[in-house]
Amino acid sequence: MPDGDFLDLGWVGEGNSPLVLILHGLNGSINSHYVNGLLQMILQRGWRGVLMHFRGCSNEPNRLAKSYHSGETGDINTVISEILNREPKVQLYVVGYSLGGNVLLKALGTDAIAKYITAAVAISVPFELNKTADHVSKGLSKFYQWYLVRGLIYKYKQKFKTNKSLLNTDVNKIGTFWNFDNDVTAPLHGFRDAADYYYKSSSRQYLIKIETPTLIIHAKNDPFTPLNSLPQTDDISDQVLLELCDTGGHVGFVTGKYPWSATYWLEQKICSFFDKFTFESR
Repeated sequence: MPDGDFLDLGWVGEGNSPLVLILHGLNGSINSHYVNGLLQMILQRGWRGVLMHFRGCSNEPNRLAKSYHSGETGDINTVISEILNREPKVQLYVVGYSLGGNVLLKALGTDAIAKYITAAVAISVPFELNKTADHVSKGLSKFYQWYLVRGLIYKYKQKFKTNKSLLNTDVNKIGTFWNFDNDVTAPLHGFRDAADYYYKSSSRQYLIKIETPTLIIHAKNDPFTPLNSLPQTDDISDQVLLELCDTGGHVGFVTGKYPWSATYWLEQKICSFFDKFTFESR
């Protein structure tokens, strides 16, 4: 990377076929079930796929004190620029899940690199980060918060196991997203506090500026996202299609009458959306 850090990318496929860049969710990696499902579907279609690990998410701590967050689009810009340097005529699609979806939508609405993306899909996005942080602090959603925050603390401790942290905070006492983002994310990435980070990084405010054909898939019963944070018609541009499902949870969307013969509807939906633009360009 330009700042001396590094990213690990996982590639599948070969040739000059369309390329799908995948952005995983919080604490995700090449081992995440949703990433593997999409990569398999991409291979079956004869396409290529590349999973971009956010900094520190590939089983090796990144070099710098900062890592990644819901509004960091610089690394995506660098990766896409490198892809374009290698393949100027590549047909490029981008898929983002959860945190990765928020990063993708923000980039589409703010960054010039968006004009090189043929089409995009964002799934289970936390459109307003402050409302998501509040929502997962209540009811059954607290379990998801506990699990994910534990993962963030583990990675933080691994990174600073041998190098002294720049922060004067006891991460073992952190129990919520608000606490972690206020004490760790914000100071490491130049935000005033968690509220400032959430305000500047939330993707809902950027949807109206998107000019790339984009499909957003979201479930009304997503345990991370309160209904009052979902974008309305006036929030999105005419290039954005918002598909709200009654069920699907968080990055779920499995159909089928019986558990042993489930159909992974989401992967099919993503590729079908991209097909519309692939055929038009041939």
